[in-house]
Amino acid sequence: MIPAAFDYHQPGTLAEALKLLKEHGNEAKVLSGGMSLLPMLKLRLASFEHLVDINRVPGLDYIKEKGGNLCIGAMTRQATLERSDVIKSKFPILADAVPLIADPLVRNRGTIGGNVANGDPGNDQPAIMIALGATYVAQGSKERTVAANQFYKGLYDTALARNEILTEIRIPMPPARSGGAYTKLKRKTGDFAVAAAAVQVTLGKNGAIESARIALTNAGLTPVEAVDAGKYLSGKMPDDKTLMEAAKMAAAKSSPSADVRGSVEYKKEMARVLTARALKSAVQRAGAN
Repeated sequence: MIPAAFDYHQPGTLAEALKLLKEHGNEAKVLSGGMSLLPMLKLRLASFEHLVDINRVPGLDYIKEKGGNLCIGAMTRQATLERSDVIKSKFPILADAVPLIADPLVRNRGTIGGNVANGDPGNDQPAIMIALGATYVAQGSKERTVAANQFYKGLYDTALARNEILTEIRIPMPPARSGGAYTKLKRKTGDFAVAAAAVQVTLGKNGAIESARIALTNAGLTPVEAVDAGKYLSGKMPDDKTLMEAAKMAAAKSSPSADVRGSVEYKKEMARVLTARALKSAVQRAGAN
């Protein structure tokens, strides 16, 4: 299909982009990588009178450590994350996930900002950012920050205002004896997850779990944070029985919908299995640090 007619804008600065969003209000939409937006426009699942393409806005593509955080510019391509040494060495949860996002063509064009700001519960990185305790930076008339686990309000509904642009993701640098993992089940290359689990843990000196965060992909209308399961793990030794119980608690928080990828029961069971695998891998990585 062909998208409905729209006016195309290509601002050269962030200030110009924000001015366009303010001028056109709800009829304007930011275009970054376009890997989600353009298919929706072609299928006429969405339409906007104005597209504001921020691909030529400078200063939004970077990966750097600053103030105890890993700061990632919103226009950083997935392929750049895939090649990053700091991602590979310090954030294995992201190193697990990025190669599983769609296919190389999409990863060379798609951006991390588009992935987390779109509000699609099938996207991989929102759950990962929740597990990592990340914060999003939104720029409008002024700059503000929103915690990742407070950002998602509903299906394609986020805390980002129409006149704001997500400019940066800030991830706290993990302490010693920390590890993360992302496990994902999908039918084929390029497909969304049947189920997926993001886990980040930190171990104490005695080997017990000091802290744990678990979030699930495609398990509801938003990414699902399994808060109770994370609290359950705190202070416990990471033996198989404990990890399995936490995985069961996490899966119980999921509320997937039945579709061509499987029934509700199947998806909940896969959420449990994948959470258990991610927990085991995260604990092993934390112990090796």
